[in-house]
Amino acid sequence: MRKRVLIAGLFHETNTFVGGITRLDAFTVRRNAEMLSAEGDASPLAGALTVARECQWELLPVIDMRAMPSATVADEVVAHFWSAFREVAAGETSPGVDGIFLVLHGAMVSESLLDVEGEILRRIRELPGLAEVPLCGVLDLHANFSPEMARAGAGLMAYRENPHTDAALAAGDAARLLDRLMHSEEKPVTVWNRPPLVWPPTGTGTADEPMRTLEVRAREIESSNPDILAVSVYGGFSFADTPDTGVAFSAITLGSPTTARGYLRELSDLAFSRREEGIRAGTPLGDAITKLTGHQNGPVLLVEPADNIGAGAPGDLTNVLRALVENQVSNAGVILNDPETVSVLHSMSIGDRMTAALGGRSKAVGSEPLPLEVELISRSDGRFSLEDPQSHLASLFGREIDMGPCAVVKSAGIWILLTSHKTPPFDLGQWRSQGINPESLSVICVKAAVAHRRAYDPIAVASYSVDSPGPCSENLRHLPYQCIRRPIYPLDA
Repeated sequence: MRKRVLIAGLFHETNTFVGGITRLDAFTVRRNAEMLSAEGDASPLAGALTVARECQWELLPVIDMRAMPSATVADEVVAHFWSAFREVAAGETSPGVDGIFLVLHGAMVSESLLDVEGEILRRIRELPGLAEVPLCGVLDLHANFSPEMARAGAGLMAYRENPHTDAALAAGDAARLLDRLMHSEEKPVTVWNRPPLVWPPTGTGTADEPMRTLEVRAREIESSNPDILAVSVYGGFSFADTPDTGVAFSAITLGSPTTARGYLRELSDLAFSRREEGIRAGTPLGDAITKLTGHQNGPVLLVEPADNIGAGAPGDLTNVLRALVENQVSNAGVILNDPETVSVLHSMSIGDRMTAALGGRSKAVGSEPLPLEVELISRSDGRFSLEDPQSHLASLFGREIDMGPCAVVKSAGIWILLTSHKTPPFDLGQWRSQGINPESLSVICVKAAVAHRRAYDPIAVASYSVDSPGPCSENLRHLPYQCIRRPIYPLDA
């Protein structure tokens, strides 16, 4: 008989060091059958839907909510999700539910909840008839894995790659595990362990150490122990200030929990022994600018983790743009989120010139408008399709991306793409959709930490991660943590 599966998603990476509140209108919301349109769009939900079709599940789609990484989430968002889930779970269609599948992030914080996902899972288990139903799902590699997640979820699995090129694949693996549990009636348990360790996003790339070694060892543990169904490595999200913030490991096992915990302690010890490798000092911006003259025949990347859009930063810091202008660097490309200036340019003709105060409107740390005389080159609706269906961006929104109304301006030989919706720079189609060939630029400012690398590294002749002020500073000692457990490296000796 076809298995009946409740499926839902709640996805937000919360930067608690960014001011403001992320309200319900910031979320893309799909209800019921609308969720099925995600199939094939390369998102985690799409990965689950593909397996659901293969396994011939009878799906009970509930709600899918997702938003760009940003500030603390309003409680109304959690209430909206929970109301929808509870309504379907308690409705006439839910008796006889065989399984539950969830697409979550794992680092979501609301006004009242430091562990939104753990609370949602706890509530699900308390609903009538759902306490023992097989529950599986997928989490971002940057989840801050909590004890509540381990207790409530029998099968939560993390992406294994950062940049997140495998988001849909990881969701598919978790969905296949759910199908196995529904048919076999096996009862796995989830165990977890975490070292006293938190790394900034630049320390969590899986092509680099120490994450590369940790992922390799996790796969070795899986392959050598048939009772261990999955081992997940969580790099954590350092910009969500919670008691669970930091590096963690989990294992789903059918065998001895004690044995599985032993392997996780091994991974924790390994991570802590290599803790310094996850802390990377950036290049001072002035030094990076000086080094530009030593490179030719391709773009040099000035990577700006402090304004990492994918970690919740506003994407409007002008530090790098200012340095390029002051040092007369030409043929450079910079993307700024600046809907106000885009609105003003909307009434101008192509080729018109004006003096505009670009960026710096968020009032975030390091944010300051930069007055420049600019020439309007083009305008667009800001929509584009990903060149790479495995782009990290697909894990957020699928293949179709909306930057909002956009304008391209030029100033002192620098190409500046102004967007109305902050958009992580994870796909080169962002540039090409605006008529700019990124390979032809001499310098590109990239407001990211690691997730841009799949797209940008192949075209770059060099890359410098710059040390500059901003809300996503890689120097974690500068952040005003209040809730994170202590002691923890590198905040404490």
